Amino acid sequence: MTTRVFLVDDHEIVRRGLVDLLGSVPDLEVVGEAASVGEAMARIPGSGADVAVLDVRLPDGNGVELCRDLRAALPELRCLMLTSYSDDEALFDAIMAGASGFVLKQILGTDLVAAVRTVGEGGSLLDSRATSALMNRIRSARRDDPLAQLSEQERAVFDLIGEGLTNREIAERLFLAEKTIKNYVSRLLSKLGMQRRTQAAVLATELRKEH
Repeated sequence: MTTRVFLVDDHEIVRRGLVDLLGSVPDLEVVGEAASVGEAMARIPGSGADVAVLDVRLPDGNGVELCRDLRAALPELRCLMLTSYSDDEALFDAIMAGASGFVLKQILGTDLVAAVRTVGEGGSLLDSRATSALMNRIRSARRDDPLAQLSEQERAVFDLIGEGLTNREIAERLFLAEKTIKNYVSRLLSKLGMQRRTQAAVLATELRKEH
C-alpha cells in the first residue's frame, strides 16, 4: 500500500532532496510540494496526501499553525514536523496542534523514510521525552487550574469537545441552540488562551488520561 506524501519547505534544495529520497522508495509517493503556508493550504486538500511533512519555519507563518489548520480541515491527514532546531516550545506546540511526529533535519535518510512510514500507518513518533514535556506542561497549568475559570456550562462543553463532538452534537446533548454552543466554545477557548478547538480537545484528552 502506497503512502502519499506532500512536502512543505521554503528551501527548494531541501524539497528536491526529499523528493529524491522519498521518491526512490517503492511504497512512498510524493504527490505535491509547497514553499509557504498559503501554497500548502491551497494545494494539500486536493492532493490526496496521507502525510504532510511540514517545515516548522515558513516565510508566511509556521508549520505548527499550518498543522493545526490542516488537521482541522483534514482530520485524516497525518503531519510530520521537520525542523533544524530542537526546541521544547515548538515541540509542545506541535503536539498540541495534532502532529504525529517531530524530527530534526539532521535525521538520516533511512530514519526519515521510516518516520514517514510510521506516521502514514497511523503511528506516532512522539517519544517519551516529548510526552513527558507535554505532561509537565499540563501539570504546571493544572496547578493554576485553568479550568477553574470556566463556568459549569463551559466546562460541560469543554468535556464534550474532548469526546470529539461537533457543535451541533454538543447542542443536541445539552438541549441548547447550536449558536449558543458556538459562543460557549469561543469563550472557553479565550479563557484557556487557545485559538483552536483541537487544542481544547487535546487538553481534555490528556486530562482524562491522568484520572
